[in-house]
Amino acid sequence: MKTRKLAVTGTEVGAIGFGAMSFGGMFGPTDDETSLKCLDAALAEGINFWDTSNIYGAGKCESIIGEYIAQTGAKPVIATKFGIVRGGGFDNSDAHMRQELEGSLKRMNVDRVELYYVHRREQTRPIEEVVENLARLVEEGLIGGYGLSEVAPSTLRRAQKVHPCMAVQSEYSLWTRLPELGMLQACAELGVTFVPFSPVARGFLTDFSVSYELAQEDGFRKQMPRFEKTNYEANLEYWKAFKAFCDRKGASMEAVALAWVLDKDPNCVPIPGTRTAEHLRAWLPACDLELTAEDHAEIERILPVGWASGPRYWDSQELNVERYC
Repeated sequence: MKTRKLAVTGTEVGAIGFGAMSFGGMFGPTDDETSLKCLDAALAEGINFWDTSNIYGAGKCESIIGEYIAQTGAKPVIATKFGIVRGGGFDNSDAHMRQELEGSLKRMNVDRVELYYVHRREQTRPIEEVVENLARLVEEGLIGGYGLSEVAPSTLRRAQKVHPCMAVQSEYSLWTRLPELGMLQACAELGVTFVPFSPVARGFLTDFSVSYELAQEDGFRKQMPRFEKTNYEANLEYWKAFKAFCDRKGASMEAVALAWVLDKDPNCVPIPGTRTAEHLRAWLPACDLELTAEDHAEIERILPVGWASGPRYWDSQELNVERYC
């Protein structure tokens, strides 16, 4: 696995990270044994940057990581989050931040995390206040640095003036390209690592692709506009064309989709997610897959900017996701 460095601390991590949200059952049923085997495969393949949150599976995803660490003594580079309140609402206060961090550290059997994200920004609280409190956690050695999730470039710039930001996390893939309209540029200018989540389009742009029926069975994708039946059928036509290109290339769809993201920003660390070691291993060729200028041009022809039918979220799902275009 090739490596990349996180901003601020310079910590070296695998160029492809791992998103652990699936362990909480949001994308369908799973079990602890399968999840632990998935983490074992991740470390064995050099995927050592693991992303989770206090709310994923109501703490279940962090607990799985904690169980793995307790069993193996492994030392992955961990990112977790706070700010979304179970039951509804958002809280970026110092008291809530510290309370949630304490719970996360306990569940994961660690005494610090490398990266601590504001999962969603509490709009009525100045970001400067939030960053000042996060900076104190850095000084106390509880976190290596802080990150921001689903924010606008303007928020990043305000935060950066208070204390250097390690990473910004946003959805970015061949079917969600909003970060190209300001966030990628801001991260590059300020020296902030960009962390694309859902880089294989919620599992749609993979050889294991999510069928409409499967999307209706899990609790998360069922609620997403792009998996609504009419939108799904329209998107499937693009999937077929992209699949044909990947077949000609002799590579899996997920490998090509990840290679495209890696090429777009040499300082980004994408965090695809899965529940199984089998799906995880399908990502690995992405790091060594060479996409030529001709390949990029053909991908742009097959999947032009804005090709996806349906928005990534309904309006009700975008609460405190900052819009900037």
